[in-house]
Amino acid sequence: MTVSTRKTPAVLAVAIMLGLAACGEAPSTESNTPVQSTVTRADAEQFVKDAEAQIAELSVKVARAEWIYQNFITEDTAALSADAGEEFSAITVALAHDAAKFDDLELSDEVRRKLDKLKLAIVLPAPLDTAKNAELAKIVADLGGMYGKGKYTTNSGQVLSLPEMGQIMAKSRDEAELLELWKGWREVSPPMKSLYQRQVELTNEGAQGLGFKDLGQMWRSNYDMEPDAFALELDRLWGQVKPLYDSLHCHVRAKLGEQYGENVVPQNGAIPAHLTGNMWAQTWGNIYDIVGPESADPGYDLTEQLAVHNYDEISMVKAAEGFFTSLGFAQLPDTFWQRSLFTQPADRDVVCHASAWDLDNKEDIRIKMCIQRTGEEFAVIHHELGHNIYQRAYMDQPPMFQGSANDGFHEAIGDTIALSVTPKYLKKMGIIDTIPDESADIGLLMKMALDKVAFIPFGLLVDQWRWQVFSGQIKPEEYNQAWWELREKYQGVKAPVARTEANFDPGAKYHVPGNTPYTRYFLAHILQFQFHRALCEKAGDMGSIHRCSIYGSDEAGKVMAEGLEMGASRPWQETLEVMTGSREMDATAILDYFAPLQEWLDEQNEDRQCGW
Repeated sequence: MTVSTRKTPAVLAVAIMLGLAACGEAPSTESNTPVQSTVTRADAEQFVKDAEAQIAELSVKVARAEWIYQNFITEDTAALSADAGEEFSAITVALAHDAAKFDDLELSDEVRRKLDKLKLAIVLPAPLDTAKNAELAKIVADLGGMYGKGKYTTNSGQVLSLPEMGQIMAKSRDEAELLELWKGWREVSPPMKSLYQRQVELTNEGAQGLGFKDLGQMWRSNYDMEPDAFALELDRLWGQVKPLYDSLHCHVRAKLGEQYGENVVPQNGAIPAHLTGNMWAQTWGNIYDIVGPESADPGYDLTEQLAVHNYDEISMVKAAEGFFTSLGFAQLPDTFWQRSLFTQPADRDVVCHASAWDLDNKEDIRIKMCIQRTGEEFAVIHHELGHNIYQRAYMDQPPMFQGSANDGFHEAIGDTIALSVTPKYLKKMGIIDTIPDESADIGLLMKMALDKVAFIPFGLLVDQWRWQVFSGQIKPEEYNQAWWELREKYQGVKAPVARTEANFDPGAKYHVPGNTPYTRYFLAHILQFQFHRALCEKAGDMGSIHRCSIYGSDEAGKVMAEGLEMGASRPWQETLEVMTGSREMDATAILDYFAPLQEWLDEQNEDRQCGW
């Protein structure tokens, strides 16, 4: 399953995706921002009212333009999408700076929350200086272009795109070939370094204009906590899950040593990053054939079973809809079935990456997928509809609160639903005839751990690096060294060859030149298991939580609906309490979920030297 789902839900998420630097001067807004030096509560309330109306209208325009572009890729639709995004971006920047004028006023909790969300919706705040604003916009475009156009010419003369290299690395077991591709892709990023350094300077200036010390503090301020306390909270969560990760790391390293030799994979150090089946060593599922249990037949093949029962693309989506109606949620609107994209068209280019969309902040919800008739895609469909159900649940909130409780919640909800696609659920659906014995679960748990558990430290360290760059703790002459120090500290993963500051390896990961905050993915991986455990308890399922499905549970559905309907109207701690009974994020649910695997790993690692 993909780590990230690109979607266009509601007002704030559009702002997060598109609120980069404006090109040229920001246009004037109709926000009635007072020009006098002293502003009042009435001024703030009127400003919020006008800003909400303006953003709500524009967000629909942006969403529709982007939907058309992704479903009909041409130069013209690309231009229309870019124009809409640029207009929205410029207005978002202007409104954020105007919102800062009310920082010193005593306001109601609702108005203050909306003002804060206006300021924090911008990922890259532009300085108000017109020339610097334009400079930042060009840097953003240049960095995106460098990454998007990146290719590598192999030693044999073959020109490969990143997806093509990724496919080879997923399947190849030739260490020399893997190393060549690993190094080859990282040739794309060194030219980014000076641009990235200048972008940091400009965006820090923009963040300071909004009242923050630096951009990292601004990003961390988006979590209903003091920024430094939030950073400590992430380390606490990582500490909870680290013992499981360490056990997985130890076993994977031992198996890679058997595959490639201990001269390539020393058994007392970090794992070379090119051997995990993934360009960034962020997930390890592609090397299951090397590290998985020798006999781990789950007793069924979901892809085969879907074929046996004549599931096509539409019936797969209908089944996922049935999951949500079994929890008490309403059926999807007719427009969902009329306007979604379910299969790849033969007559045009489209963006096939699975995504969930909210086009009008109300009922016009859709998915966009080129569905394959596989078991994996069956789970992905449940994930995507989880986004749609969330979007519709908060549609009656004011525009500024039409979003998830924090940016980790949206992905977590989708993944929570996917965790319920278990043998128990499949049997209730009639897709399989019998539920396999629990002794057959180790293989399934290992496959999941190689993606979800292995990802967690990577999900943490990307923004750890950026926050330290933004604060100046990491200097430009230390960018690459600090990156690999964090990779080794958190992941126990190392560069397979010597790296210097002539390299800029962070830039080889899309989210760095693409300026996409990454902590949301770490949070989603923690929250989905916490949600799942709590909802299973509400459903009255007292068995192993990795076998639980909340399908058909009215009680679980009621709790879920209450939390989703809150949107972003209250601090995320309150939504979490509604859904789990606790105001604190808790990674022990991951340990509970993978407890049988942990026991198996401990047996495998008994005579091994673990740690790095």
